[in-house]
Amino acid sequence: MPRLAGKVAFITGAARGQGRSHAVRLAAEGADIIAIDICQTIPTAPGAGPGPADLDDTVAAVRAAGRRALAAQLDVRDLAAMTGFVADSVAELGRLDIVLANAGIAGTAPTLEIDEQAWQTMIDINLTGVWKTLKASVPHIIAGGRGGSVVITSSLAALTANEHTAHYSAAKSGLIALMRVLAKELAPHQIRVNTVHPTTVGTDMILNDATYRHFRPDLDHPTRADFEHAARTLNRMPVPYLDPADVTNAILYLITDDGRYVTGSQQLLDAGGSL
Repeated sequence: MPRLAGKVAFITGAARGQGRSHAVRLAAEGADIIAIDICQTIPTAPGAGPGPADLDDTVAAVRAAGRRALAAQLDVRDLAAMTGFVADSVAELGRLDIVLANAGIAGTAPTLEIDEQAWQTMIDINLTGVWKTLKASVPHIIAGGRGGSVVITSSLAALTANEHTAHYSAAKSGLIALMRVLAKELAPHQIRVNTVHPTTVGTDMILNDATYRHFRPDLDHPTRADFEHAARTLNRMPVPYLDPADVTNAILYLITDDGRYVTGSQQLLDAGGSL
């Protein structure tokens, strides 16, 4: 029997990358999916953001796996809209068991040169947006009385220091404290809360010219191959970056009975980079 048969998961940032990987794999394991994504480019973030067609593709993939999918183009900074959509979706699907707070952006700049808007947008999406995600959704898990699981996507950057990532690292570090407090608060409800901390993951958020320049500032026009060479030097295992499926595999452990007693933990997926 599929490990998530009959369960419902809410996933943010589901249009592509890690969010899509999570949605499709959870559907294959039997879960129905509630999915949101802003589906637009954030001006202060590198690279182009997903579009509505990307979210449509995620929904189509979930349905192709034989599961129900409800999706909306929503911003995690909009608490009222997110609260309403999640409530309507839970009413239609009948329950909520899993929350994957995955939505986030990246960005690099020397700490004292970060634009004020870039700093605020990073905190608003990567930290406050996660709190709003949890506020809009977790009460439905509590109300169900069946327990459940919350996984927050943090980063290796929350645990190790890298130049030019102060706003990103600060937001991702804040998620650890948020997770730990919530894990204690939700334990009486049999709801487990954990963070995952990937190193670089090969998604559109990373595979762009801005990231290449960040990893290879010594080159005027670094290529993806230049970036991959530099990224390998940060890891102890000979890979430039993880596949989104690697993160999904870790999350599956946390949200299934395999990880039934794991809560308040930081799951590191760093290819040895923290060493």
